[in-house]
Amino acid sequence: MDLRAWIGAEHDGLADRFGHAIAAHVPPSRWRERAGDGGSSIGWLVLHTAWHEDLAIATAVRATEPLLATWRADIGLAGVAPAGGLGEGEDPAITAALDLDALPAYATEVHRATARWLAGADLDALDDVPPAGARIADLAGVTADAVPWLHSMWAGKPASWFLQWEAVGHRQGHLGEMVSVRARLGLSPF
Repeated sequence: MDLRAWIGAEHDGLADRFGHAIAAHVPPSRWRERAGDGGSSIGWLVLHTAWHEDLAIATAVRATEPLLATWRADIGLAGVAPAGGLGEGEDPAITAALDLDALPAYATEVHRATARWLAGADLDALDDVPPAGARIADLAGVTADAVPWLHSMWAGKPASWFLQWEAVGHRQGHLGEMVSVRARLGLSPF
């Protein structure tokens, strides 16, 4: 298997697992529910992972405006600061504002945009280190003052890291969290 096919299969597998493990069993009307203290809701986790992938691939790596710029109003985030949704801890006000009918479409479009880019990306360019902090500040308004931890974490990383972590690993970790939420909501199919 070549590298492009392997990465594509891993990336697409996450969308498939989400569809089979979460979307098939947890109706969007329940995506705001938190299963216990301290945990996040599925709605938050869908926004969080899609926004991270969008910002990482579209903006930090590809130097384009994130898809969220055009989806912000549709998913209920018109009045939310640019860095809203990036933190690991759920912001209940953001979750309450989400349009749960539109959110899956945004997340799907982020996934598709990454897949389209990956299909034709120059894999040798994955070794390049993009100026991530400058790009996310300039193109998305996500400043170091708002999220210093993100700017620090993304500094000096090659494009391959953004693909490996933000588009695959980060989503994989939070997908496991969504499965746990599903089970604690009493919606496990097993």
